[in-house]
Amino acid sequence: MAADHVGAAFDSADRGVTSNDACHHPAGAWVWKTFLLINGHRLIFHVIIELLKISNFFRKSDALYLLAFFLVLIALGTALLALPGAANRDLGLMDALFTAVSAACVTGMGIVSLDTFSRFGQMIILLLIQIGGLGIISFTSILLSIPGHRLAIRQRNSILNFSINGIEYNPRRIVGNILLLTLCFEAAGAALLSLTFYRSGIDDWAFWGIFHTVTAFCNAGLSPFAYGQTGVPPGSMPGFLAGRPSILIILMILTIAGGLGFIVLQDALQVMLRKKTRLSYHSQVVLTMSAALVFGGALIFFIFEQNRLYGEMSGPLAAVNALFQSVVCRSSGFEAMPQGLLSQPSRMLTGFLMLTGGAPGSIAGGLKVTTIFVILFVMIRKPDKYGDIKIFHHRLTANTINRAVVYTLKAAALLVICITALYITEGFSGNNAEAIIFEVFGAFSTSGITLGLTPNLSVAGKLVVLAAMFAGRVGLIALAFPVIGHKSYDITYPEGSVLLG
Repeated sequence: MAADHVGAAFDSADRGVTSNDACHHPAGAWVWKTFLLINGHRLIFHVIIELLKISNFFRKSDALYLLAFFLVLIALGTALLALPGAANRDLGLMDALFTAVSAACVTGMGIVSLDTFSRFGQMIILLLIQIGGLGIISFTSILLSIPGHRLAIRQRNSILNFSINGIEYNPRRIVGNILLLTLCFEAAGAALLSLTFYRSGIDDWAFWGIFHTVTAFCNAGLSPFAYGQTGVPPGSMPGFLAGRPSILIILMILTIAGGLGFIVLQDALQVMLRKKTRLSYHSQVVLTMSAALVFGGALIFFIFEQNRLYGEMSGPLAAVNALFQSVVCRSSGFEAMPQGLLSQPSRMLTGFLMLTGGAPGSIAGGLKVTTIFVILFVMIRKPDKYGDIKIFHHRLTANTINRAVVYTLKAAALLVICITALYITEGFSGNNAEAIIFEVFGAFSTSGITLGLTPNLSVAGKLVVLAAMFAGRVGLIALAFPVIGHKSYDITYPEGSVLLG
């Protein structure tokens, strides 16, 4: 019954938003569209700045600041996508909201296809992906852009979470370096992809080159050329993306760069420029784990699918597609081949890689490779008397181990809650357990990979997936923030003995 009431509410809201009154004035709609195309980026940032400046409540916590940032971004995105002219048909409030959340949280899931939107609507989606993809970095840039605003100690600490000792310590320089690296990667990627699309005979090759660059580097994975959206008959193999290894390689490089984290990129750049002799321990862990997951996953996908999904491909093309699947399922979620046709073992591996995600301080979602690294060694190594674990001539402190375990447990609790809720809303409609679990994994990890359940979700199910996307993007970042305002007292309590195991 509750789901019916929610659905009725959204239906009535849809009728209000999609009324044809505004459409009767095409001149007015065109003026709005032109204005927002030119000033959209500046307008969104200005509104968010003003809302943050007048809000005293959110000054108590960086997590609340971040929550406010994404809520305002999503609200503005929903309003813009609901405008006449943003889509080629009447777009309901739920469709606009779902698309805005998916773009801002760089998930890439959709209940309507990308070609449903006009060029104006596609540019709004692109803007949401760019701002939401940079996430906490965009949020910090806004704080730095407020005239006369000085960063509090706790806000400086939040920015420093995106750097480590020996690389950079100035918060303004950290943000500047991040934006500069983003610009460099996206400019190079846009040039290469635009040229490749031009040679492939794609209409509007320049726009789609920029669009794919942003969605790849920001790990959103939205593409009108995904399998099943290109006009290619469903039975034909391979699809547009799968049959073009040059495009796959460029998308992989951009996805990996966005998922490695700005700390690692800056660290590697300093080593290449010989400003330092070796990578930091953090960078070594991230690069080692990422390489193991990418190449190990690709090998397994190739073995499992070489005579199945990749059976009609040549050996080199199958290898590139296996590598592409291993890269994108950890973050961006581009669909070169239909996920539903993967074998059961391959889908299980995809689920694990989705939850693993990218690196801390990156645009990718998931639990993060460093967290998985710590958890793995907690299981196989015994801590010393101080609670520390020695790994590769370094010591992981008890505090680091505790943070990794608590972070993983909280994320697992959020996953269980979202899966249970989606079971309740969609399980009675005949949807199988695997599709429901995949839906939550794809939303929560922000990879956006699905087995096709998204367009068929009920209104209540869409709300659950919206919550999973928001929790996976904003909630996990907020969990990584240190607790502010917690007072400690020098009180020694008696030891409590509890039997375990």
